[in-house]
Amino acid sequence: MSGADIAVVHVLELDLFPEDAWSEEMLRGELAAQPGTRHYVVAQASGGEIVGYAGLAAAGGQADVQTIGVRADRRKSGIGAALLRELLDEASRRGSDAVFLEVRADNDSARRLYERFGFDAVGLRKRYYQPSNVDAIVMCRKLRERPAMGFTRENT
Repeated sequence: MSGADIAVVHVLELDLFPEDAWSEEMLRGELAAQPGTRHYVVAQASGGEIVGYAGLAAAGGQADVQTIGVRADRRKSGIGAALLRELLDEASRRGSDAVFLEVRADNDSARRLYERFGFDAVGLRKRYYQPSNVDAIVMCRKLRERPAMGFTRENT
């Protein structure tokens, strides 16, 4: 994703997430941190039209899926899976141990996608999505095991 994509992505954002859409300024802020701690991509149809987008934040061995959005008429075509795969690949390239995300508790199709990719529910954020008061399920996928740090029973 580049600055030239922001206007189109923002229109999609407003359509997909009308209650809690990111502003153009928020999207610009995310892109400003790219490639340092951010990685944003778009999915394009054969004619070049943007039909999806996704973003990742990664630092300190942990990555977080910031967003994934696919135009409603293009869902169930593998675009969401391709975007998620790219984010997971980028998290691996950056040496992340795990990838976290929040998903609306009422978004069953997104939850199924994340579960298919090995994400497990690890927490709940009550009334996270506003103004609708919908809970967020925190999910995690480990990319690699981190060795134990500090003291263990064996060495105390």
